[in-house]
Amino acid sequence: MSKNVEKHLQLNVSLPSGSKKPSRKSRSSKHKESEHTQKPAEIDAPQTEPIPAQVVAPEYDVDEAQEVVFKPNEGPQTSFLSSSEREVLYGGAAGGGKSYAMLADPLHGLNDPHFSGLLVRHTTEELRELIQKSQELYPRAIPGIKWSERKSQWISPRGGRLWMSYLDKDTDVTRYQGQAFNWIGFDELTQWPTPYAWDYMRSRLRSAFGKDLGLYMRATTNPGGAGHAWVKKMFIDPAPAGKDFWATDIETSKTITFPKGHSKEGQPLFKRRFIPASLFDNPYLAEEGDYEAMLLSLPEHQRKQLLEGNWDVNEGAAFPEFDRTSHVIEHFEIPNSWVRFRACDYGYGSHTGVLWFTVAPDEQLIVYREMYVSKVTATDLADMILEAEAKDGGMRYGVLDSSLWHNRGDTGPSLAEQMNMKGCRWRPSDRSRGSRIAGKNEIHRRLKVDDFIEKPMLVFMNNCVNTIAQIPSIPLDKKNPEDVDTKSEDHLYDALRYGIMTRPRSSIWDYNPAKQRSGFQASDSTFGY
Repeated sequence: MSKNVEKHLQLNVSLPSGSKKPSRKSRSSKHKESEHTQKPAEIDAPQTEPIPAQVVAPEYDVDEAQEVVFKPNEGPQTSFLSSSEREVLYGGAAGGGKSYAMLADPLHGLNDPHFSGLLVRHTTEELRELIQKSQELYPRAIPGIKWSERKSQWISPRGGRLWMSYLDKDTDVTRYQGQAFNWIGFDELTQWPTPYAWDYMRSRLRSAFGKDLGLYMRATTNPGGAGHAWVKKMFIDPAPAGKDFWATDIETSKTITFPKGHSKEGQPLFKRRFIPASLFDNPYLAEEGDYEAMLLSLPEHQRKQLLEGNWDVNEGAAFPEFDRTSHVIEHFEIPNSWVRFRACDYGYGSHTGVLWFTVAPDEQLIVYREMYVSKVTATDLADMILEAEAKDGGMRYGVLDSSLWHNRGDTGPSLAEQMNMKGCRWRPSDRSRGSRIAGKNEIHRRLKVDDFIEKPMLVFMNNCVNTIAQIPSIPLDKKNPEDVDTKSEDHLYDALRYGIMTRPRSSIWDYNPAKQRSGFQASDSTFGY
């Protein structure tokens, strides 16, 4: 980090012109030092231009600023405080300095008379802790700033305001109807079970002076909690950590755009970014070792969440072995000699999941492409698949949910037969008794790191974003822990299971799934193979 950026991000106390700096030997200055012996953390500075964050009271001379009261650590804290994206999530593991970073961020604008900010926690008890920390920091960062207990509000000498409140229930958002804010912060975002409060408060983000001040939503959190799933879909799954991306719909994973008829029709709305942090980004806690020891003592899934900041681990998850560092690889060009095949779980009303596989010479199975769509007919899906495969150089075989071969009587060919007639050829999946459990166990086996080749036998290219999101998040069936919860989002999981159960091999000469006995015969020998 350059000295210039560092200067802009630190918060200073300025003294009146001509006054002397208070002695460090004085009792009061010792107290000031002790209040902030613990400082926060960070990662690589972003690609975007940093936003100046030097905060001083207007009646004091900036050039005579004397005492630094807050200076972000190089890394995640610096990235967070200099972020220009509309919505930013800062977090991951415990101990990364999230709370201090959240409190420091609105100081970017508090000395502007038009600034209006809101910082919320889930409950009043949690809010008290945040208020206490702000009372330690804010009077030192902005001399003359006042705290109103009655209004739960900070008021800067120039008139900028920051409310500190709580949002316990979804209905609590109605307290803010008709209000407008330049900056809104949610501390510990996963404590909200649904995205309702976050989405609603986005509608309060507006200002007549928005171009000058900017409009921002900020959040901090650790993995886990009631809202783990939706926060992960909104901030973690769409893009690699630290990289900005256009905001997506958490249900469809599609980029949110201006609606039809708007002057900006089809253009993306705004950007998001996730900035990870861990205990080891915070030298003041990491060096002590005591907090790390406490985190190491936690149960495995909690340890992975709070110490490692692993978003792919959740209590009750069917595949706790999944780890992005081991199971997600960069996209690469697949040699033409490698065996390729596909698998599909079809659904019109819900979703259709299609996965493309290749088998490396060491028998490692690689998922290299996905398709995740809804309300697409079988014939249209066949066209989409064939278009996607146009440059693949040939598909060894395809496996499709065997229920799509059900004879439709006088109404015509089955859905599978319709796709085969289009040239998108399939064989039925294994639906024999015990095949679901066997498929799940095979996924477990392949996700384990092989002792001989020292890598897992199943990996996913990083362009398969929906699959990478679904596999670690799918829960176990509470009534049958040997299987996954079929009421969850499992279409890509089923496609993965169908593909794995074909027993793929790297050599096309010693394996031919078309000759494998499946126990199922197509209703018409003209179709399928």
